[in-house]
Amino acid sequence: MTGLRKFWPGWGLRTRLLLAFVLLSVLTTIAVAGFGYRTARNTILKNTQDNAVLELRSRIQLLYPLPAQPSKDMLLNAAGKLADRDASALVTAGNVSGGSLGGARISSELREQVDQGKIAWQRVDVGGETRLLIGTQLRLTTSTSHVTEPSGIEIYVVQPLTAESESIATLARSAWLTGTGAVVLALLLALAAARSVLGPVRELRRAAHRLGEGDLDTRLTIHGTDELAEVGKTFNTTAESLQHHVGELERMESDARRFVADVSHELRTPLAAMTAVTEVLEAEVAGLPEIAGRAVRLVSQETHNLTRLVNDLIEVTRFDAGSASLALDEVDVAEAIGATLRARGWVDAVATELPPGVRARLDPRRLDVVVANLVGNALRHGAPPVRLRLSAVEESLMIEVTDEGHGLKEEVLPHVFDRFYKADTARSRSEGSGLGLAIAWENAKLHGGELTAANRPQGGAIFTLRLPLNPGGDA
Repeated sequence: MTGLRKFWPGWGLRTRLLLAFVLLSVLTTIAVAGFGYRTARNTILKNTQDNAVLELRSRIQLLYPLPAQPSKDMLLNAAGKLADRDASALVTAGNVSGGSLGGARISSELREQVDQGKIAWQRVDVGGETRLLIGTQLRLTTSTSHVTEPSGIEIYVVQPLTAESESIATLARSAWLTGTGAVVLALLLALAAARSVLGPVRELRRAAHRLGEGDLDTRLTIHGTDELAEVGKTFNTTAESLQHHVGELERMESDARRFVADVSHELRTPLAAMTAVTEVLEAEVAGLPEIAGRAVRLVSQETHNLTRLVNDLIEVTRFDAGSASLALDEVDVAEAIGATLRARGWVDAVATELPPGVRARLDPRRLDVVVANLVGNALRHGAPPVRLRLSAVEESLMIEVTDEGHGLKEEVLPHVFDRFYKADTARSRSEGSGLGLAIAWENAKLHGGELTAANRPQGGAIFTLRLPLNPGGDA
């Protein structure tokens, strides 16, 4: 099939197989029928020519004796004896001739062979009909030396090949009918072969498609012991192995999620106590020595980072478990975004375009998480000025966060929303948890919207959040 694919790259396997069978049948039929037709045709014509020569020799015996210089009447009489109802004859002796050839012309090649004393023949076209022209020279035996010598008398006879032409035409029709039948038979055999070969292939394709869609119970029914059956057995073995490994991975993933969820929940209680203690210490930091003050501020900062990481892990486990839900409410989006910026002290750091009157049904807490993650990411990894723009396009709410930094590398863009992904692998630690953008993407998806990242033509990154103005009711 590799050769067929090379010559017919855009055609299906079924079409290539059918064409290969038909092409092979046509070539074989042409070769066999053509050779048979040519051989039979030559045999018929040769037998006809041989019989015509023998018959001419028999008739020539009736002409003897002829004088060495016969008159025109003698030649006419001789031509009449050689001719019959269908054949015509011409007898010549020097410049004197008798009879006619009925429109046939004697070629110089034929005359040359007759002059040499040979019996020669050729097929000529007379009025659109093929006829046989035979020429020979009378030879006389002397009474004294008994040596055969040329008499100077030449005889030419033209006879039709009607019966032979009809036989050849019948033979040609038979060859055409045989070839057509062979092609039709080859086509039927090709269809049967295509069905027997491509049927299992189509079943394998459907099974592979179901397996690719996640139906790991897909198996093939094996018929026979040929190569396709071996392929089916290999597919079943592979599917069984894949199902086993996927089951193991799902079990390990489930255990890992459960472990993360359990650990995160267990950490919340001590973290709450640590946060309370650090808040008390921060209130007294002014009265502490400088080194102790720095230590208190460091512990407080790390405690807040750890608390944020634990909260992000808990949120991620909810998304993975499918338990995350929306608490939809009618929200003034501009006021909600302003509240997010004020709560984190980013009002002066972010240039905003917040047209009033843009309202949407969404989860205010999750919108706060998305906006905080996008703006915080721009402030940490981008360059000022950071801008936030709100707009309503048709039935969608659009929020764009841009910066004027170096933007995102092309190899980073596909992984921006991956969990724990770091564009710079040399950074062992960062201020964020590595889950912020992933959580923002999950929240956008939960609302039925989308979150995308790209680079601006003039430099810097742009994150675009699109949410439906009305997702259709509470989730």
